[in-house]
Amino acid sequence: ISLLREGVTVMVYVLNKNGQPLMPTNRHGKVRRLLKTNKVKVVKHCPFTIQLLYDTTNYTQTITLGVDAGSKHIGLSATTKDRVLFEADVEIRNDISKLLEARYKFRHSRRNRKTRYRKKRFNNRVSSKHKGWLAPSIEHKIQSHFAVIERVHRLLPITEIVVETASFDIQLLEAQLE
Repeated sequence: ISLLREGVTVMVYVLNKNGQPLMPTNRHGKVRRLLKTNKVKVVKHCPFTIQLLYDTTNYTQTITLGVDAGSKHIGLSATTKDRVLFEADVEIRNDISKLLEARYKFRHSRRNRKTRYRKKRFNNRVSSKHKGWLAPSIEHKIQSHFAVIERVHRLLPITEIVVETASFDIQLLEAQLE
């Protein structure tokens, strides 16, 4: 169980008997002894998560989850006052609009193969029917942010979430670099 990553000890995430997250530990010897005596069971291997099979107190510290919401990457960091409990950099899919365009082209060529000419219809589009509709690529990015935060929430007893939102003028930055 003793895993090291660039000199940082990897945390073992702990769930109580009911599946609620507790504070993680880096006491790998204790975890190994608990596994040998069948007092815990392994729930997940990556990240390594165990579930206690006995009753315990549900004492937790305040954990802040910092989220850097980006269009291509999501940065996550769960910390207490004195240590980092979880870090991740998640890459979001950026190929959805290309795949939808390819699907549109295949559909278009299939419909025009052996049929008469038919006028294009624009009143049956989703964007005209539903107000508040978002493009599938944008919808996926939003859902990815929620899914990643929920995944961390299942591992750690998060008490506060801080989301960093900043808008940059990319053209201005590129002009300054030139």
